[in-house]
Amino acid sequence: MTTAPARLDPAHYEPRRTPARLLGLAGPPDTLAAGRPGKVGLLELRYARIGDRTELVDRYQKSPLQIMRPLYIDPQRPDLPVTYLMSTGGGILQADRNRIDIDCGPGSSVHLTTQAATKVHRMEFDHATQTVNLTAGADSYVEYLPDPLIPYRDARFYQHTLVTADPTATVLLGETIAAGRLARGERHAYRMLFSDLEVQRPGGSLLAVDSVRLVPDGPGGVSGPAVFAGHDLMASLYVLTPLAPAALVADTLHDALLDSGLIFGVSVLPDDAGAWVRLMGSDSPAVTRALRTAWDAVRRLLIGVPAPDLRKT
Repeated sequence: MTTAPARLDPAHYEPRRTPARLLGLAGPPDTLAAGRPGKVGLLELRYARIGDRTELVDRYQKSPLQIMRPLYIDPQRPDLPVTYLMSTGGGILQADRNRIDIDCGPGSSVHLTTQAATKVHRMEFDHATQTVNLTAGADSYVEYLPDPLIPYRDARFYQHTLVTADPTATVLLGETIAAGRLARGERHAYRMLFSDLEVQRPGGSLLAVDSVRLVPDGPGGVSGPAVFAGHDLMASLYVLTPLAPAALVADTLHDALLDSGLIFGVSVLPDDAGAWVRLMGSDSPAVTRALRTAWDAVRRLLIGVPAPDLRKT
């Protein structure tokens, strides 16, 4: 774990590289500035296999980030803790800097999700960032499936997710981005929304990169190939695993989504390390069902049990 003084150093909580277009929006806010109390959210979790189950053995949290205690509520995998990531701030505000570090040790099995959708609020000054560092040790099984990210009008946000996975580890990583607060007519009304996902092996060997750059270009916002294509939700599921051939994982994802009624594409990951799917839709329940169906199908393939019912309020 990082020492307390180092945690409050901007070098710790700022992304190692923030897109220049966002940095160009930086400026002194008329509210609390970056780095002030309450503006830096930190969460550090370490899991280890102890006996016949996985346990949270170390935790550090700094508001607005926190967790509930891990719950063993998966009836088919009573050894696997489910952890809900939470924010006491009601969302991400201007000049917020969040950093989440999750270390899943050898042989551990963990499911991580959020309590609800992540709301990125309106920003008139500066921008907000979130860094997620996820480490999966040898023979671990990790699911990180947060609820959708919803950018409000004039939001300026950058998220960097770094997954470091042992070659024997399995990681299921989900991401859903909404076009905005649609009930308020805020379709692509945010200012900028950038996201980078990097997957690497221990030692730093880069395996895969997925970059999203969303900058609305007029009324109705972002559209076109490889962006939103006129839809309101863009979702992805990445499956990094040695437990099944990459082609079989890709076929499983494809077959699971055939009857979803959504537009989607499936591909294997580099070095046949797994597969991933990206899908588009405008009906939020349909997209949620599709992602769950894909998750369930991959879970049955890899570990032989269905996805649990994780009810949220």
